[in-house]
Amino acid sequence: MTFNNVHALWEDFWPTLGGLALFLFHAVSASHAVLSKRDVRAAIGWVGAIWLAPVVGPVLYLLFGINRISRRAAAKRGERVRQGRPSQHEHAHDVSNSSTWISPHLTPLAQLVSSITHQPLLGGGRVEPFFTGDDAYAAMLEAIESAEHTIALATYIFDMDDAGKRFATALIAATKRGVEVRVLIDDAGARYSYPRAHSVLRKASVPTAHFMPALSPFLVPYVNLRNHRKLLIVDGRRAFTGGMNIRQGHLQSAPAKHAVRDVHFAVEGPVVEHLQLVFAEDWLFAAREQLSGKLWFPASVAVGNTIARGIVDGPDDDFEALHWTLLGAIACAQRSIRIMTPYFLPDQSLTTALDVAAMRGVRVDIVVPEQVNIKPVQWAMWAHFEQIVDRGCHLWVTPGPFNHAKLCVVDDAWVLVGSANWDARSLRLNFEFCLECYDTTLARRLAKHIEQCRAVSRPIDLNTLEARSLPIRLRDGVFRLLAPYL
Repeated sequence: MTFNNVHALWEDFWPTLGGLALFLFHAVSASHAVLSKRDVRAAIGWVGAIWLAPVVGPVLYLLFGINRISRRAAAKRGERVRQGRPSQHEHAHDVSNSSTWISPHLTPLAQLVSSITHQPLLGGGRVEPFFTGDDAYAAMLEAIESAEHTIALATYIFDMDDAGKRFATALIAATKRGVEVRVLIDDAGARYSYPRAHSVLRKASVPTAHFMPALSPFLVPYVNLRNHRKLLIVDGRRAFTGGMNIRQGHLQSAPAKHAVRDVHFAVEGPVVEHLQLVFAEDWLFAAREQLSGKLWFPASVAVGNTIARGIVDGPDDDFEALHWTLLGAIACAQRSIRIMTPYFLPDQSLTTALDVAAMRGVRVDIVVPEQVNIKPVQWAMWAHFEQIVDRGCHLWVTPGPFNHAKLCVVDDAWVLVGSANWDARSLRLNFEFCLECYDTTLARRLAKHIEQCRAVSRPIDLNTLEARSLPIRLRDGVFRLLAPYL
């Protein structure tokens, strides 16, 4: 057969072959969505997008719809065993089977979270809140400067502004004096400023890794699967976690336009091991280096009366751990639920749970910012508010500066703090870390803080929502359709 004949056959059949290949591309993508998506609505949405938007739909699904992290979850679980952490039956401070220090009606919640996380509930802790970035950063920098053996730092954003430079200087100095330092920065969060923090630290020989790096933020296939955790662990005994990234906006000296209010926490006692463990797993995942032994996991010592446990959440083997925890906490509440979050777009199950709690007599207060830094999220939130206030929940919007705090207090006895927001991005798409604490003193301090914010906030009721103009309501409603991806 001559070249001309082959060329003629190709011209005759390539449209058919191309059409068949395109059909198979769509069919495989749609089949993957049907088989892998747990949420029926998500599956229907992706299948519709794949078939109704030729080529574009499958490409978007490949970029944003596939959880590639699950492919490596089995490996992470295998490494977890090799970390050598004590089991909950061997830990000296395990109080999982004792209700002595826990309000009786919250005992089922403790049992539930034990089943979800397979982590022990540990006594002997101390958790101290910082209500300003100035106080939090001062304590964190002091801890870094006094470190003797190890420093583990994980953050979503590490800006090289004045605040970031102070942290970089302290980390570099610690490395020079022989402290084992490890810094993990999410790849997306690392791009918020220039020069990049990782470049500065690496040039100074500070071991630094990116979480899922990509050549371009516009081409990254993991855009929805970010490491949103904020962890600092010093010498395996003193730790910090909460909602604060490392950037100038958290300081009181920040310009009003960029100012951010937040709450961060100092953590001591046996539960620090949970923070160190999740950092070690993330570091192994990103840098392929195992952190183990007494240097990174020293023997724990009781220092206080807080009972606490780390809750690891992510789109891999820890999927929906926080979602189930929140459902359990809402179900156990008898008197009050106080929520403070910058982004409030709960799915229907959480919305229904809050409504049911309000209807059975629990006081539900939800405090969110009036102006959100991501406008599509703000518009979607306002469209969602009607479902919350219609059944008796109380909703409040706070004036600026932007309130980035993430707090949940139940019955002034149980607290959930950490990096997670009340939206799909935190509860389904990102890697998060939170602490649950059984401590009435801590709970009352945080409840007081929420009440102080509520006192200067504006209540939102049905009349307020219905008074919005039709174009505004329509805009908000359209963006609410994107809530699973915001």
